[in-house]
Amino acid sequence: MEQKIRRDRNMGDNLRRLRKSRHISQEKLCAELQRRGCDIGRTTYAKYEAGELNIRASVLIELRKIYGCPYDDFFHGLDPDENEH
Repeated sequence: MEQKIRRDRNMGDNLRRLRKSRHISQEKLCAELQRRGCDIGRTTYAKYEAGELNIRASVLIELRKIYGCPYDDFFHGLDPDENEH
């Protein structure tokens, strides 16, 4: 049985920013993810960026490798306490 995780933070803006900063379309990104073993289509990925669906850890791991960035880039601005310091 698959458990649903409550969406309480939206990393979609960060996903979009990272993708666009590399000038990659959703289609090309999904093709690369599929090549790396992530079974994901553009519609699903679009839902990640729209905040309608939680991203799977396996996809996040591969995105970090593709973008060559730290995991912090995916979570930038999501911690409300982060802005107080």
